[in-house]
Amino acid sequence: MSNELEILNEHRCFGGIQRFYRHNSSAIGLPMRFSAFIPEADAAGGVRLPVLFFLAGLTCTEEVFMVKAGAQRLAALHGIMLVAPDTSPRGAGVPGEDDGWDLGTGAGFYLDATQEPWRTHYRMESYVARELFDIATTTLPGNAARAGVFGHSMGGHGALVLAQRHRDKYRSVSAFAPIAAPSRCSWGHKAFGAYLGGDPRGWAEYDASLLMAKSRCPFPEGILVDQGLADQFLAEQLYPEEFEAACDTAGQPLTLRRHDGYDHSYYFISSLMEDHIRFHAERLKM
Repeated sequence: MSNELEILNEHRCFGGIQRFYRHNSSAIGLPMRFSAFIPEADAAGGVRLPVLFFLAGLTCTEEVFMVKAGAQRLAALHGIMLVAPDTSPRGAGVPGEDDGWDLGTGAGFYLDATQEPWRTHYRMESYVARELFDIATTTLPGNAARAGVFGHSMGGHGALVLAQRHRDKYRSVSAFAPIAAPSRCSWGHKAFGAYLGGDPRGWAEYDASLLMAKSRCPFPEGILVDQGLADQFLAEQLYPEEFEAACDTAGQPLTLRRHDGYDHSYYFISSLMEDHIRFHAERLKM
């Protein structure tokens, strides 16, 4: 399928341009949408910018982060391009893909499904880490040597997993309230069971904590994770302590900050966005 980009709409934003795109994805085999904020630093063209990919959580689209997170002002300040994909294929025609909010549409889990009937179109790892990465660093003005990834909830899981599985692509990684040990929680059991099969031994390559536990300091400049202590999903779905323990095992520097009173919402994300943009800026501009 052709990767020619169609601009659906665009908006002037903090001196740069906020755009929403659609294209025919070769990885997914269907049209996909993503959004990109291109700061004023590229106004003259020809400038390769540090690029930061944001992976959103369950039920979200490519719009949610750009509308709610308040990241463009900060990205403009640091001269960073932001890219946010959709969270799954749309209209894949898989039976039951629209029956629930935690499997199928809006719940791609940033993996390549191996099981029927999901495996044909639910290939979000290949889409994000290969196809969209290439678009962002060729057609768009991202610098492939200065790319980072972060995300929230399911997208925090995606960021921590894709950063480890594609160490050659991402120089920096952070997360907000990630599903840090999906092999242990009901969201992970449902999604991994459907997409990857019923044998939990096959899930380890998409579990951030299990991946980290068998590594050795993959990100020596550190990983940042923020978690709200009033998060309604903390006890049963997120397990940040598992990722913390895995980082200890791997000798991986981790800053895991726990915040009283904060929940799982974009009010939490926007409150800490400045810290995350600065964290990535320091690493991507080196």
